[in-house]
Amino acid sequence: MKIYVKNMACESCKLFVKETLEELDIPCVKVELGEIETKEDISDDKKKELNSKFKKAGLELLEKKQGLLIEKIRKVMVDYVYKSEDKPNIKFSVLLSEQLNSSYSYLANFFSEVEATTIEQYIIALKIERIKELIIFGEDTLSEIAHKLHYSSVAHLSSQFKKATGLTPSHFKALKEKRRISIQNI
Repeated sequence: MKIYVKNMACESCKLFVKETLEELDIPCVKVELGEIETKEDISDDKKKELNSKFKKAGLELLEKKQGLLIEKIRKVMVDYVYKSEDKPNIKFSVLLSEQLNSSYSYLANFFSEVEATTIEQYIIALKIERIKELIIFGEDTLSEIAHKLHYSSVAHLSSQFKKATGLTPSHFKALKEKRRISIQNI
């Protein structure tokens, strides 16, 4: 069962949530920022008790409807990044509003409130992971990757990649090659 938690923004929040679940004898599969996956459904009484403890720490359980909306927003973001070459270069705000039939400002504010990050930051993180995958697979040039992910230029892609990872895409690729060679020599 998935349970969504509002205001979960850091590793110490995750630790607090794990400790609280253990204290209440609620077995969990995983705890991520904003989300708990339990092994089994939990009773309404346990949820109330859990929410009461969470509220003391500034956290709060979200209703199932709210959690579903977050999942829908995430799905649109993942599709936007991972299937971007299949789509025309459309602004994400327009795409999200059209697909979820709500105003972008409502969706963006809701997402930020629940996830403690903005939609833009989340998309950039997804894009960086996608760039890493494409570099590791080595089938595309940086120009092709920039085109696939709708960057205005390779320089813009490189700048965003370096800001997020501390490495340039070419340095990342060189590290991957160096590691591949050292593994072959073992």
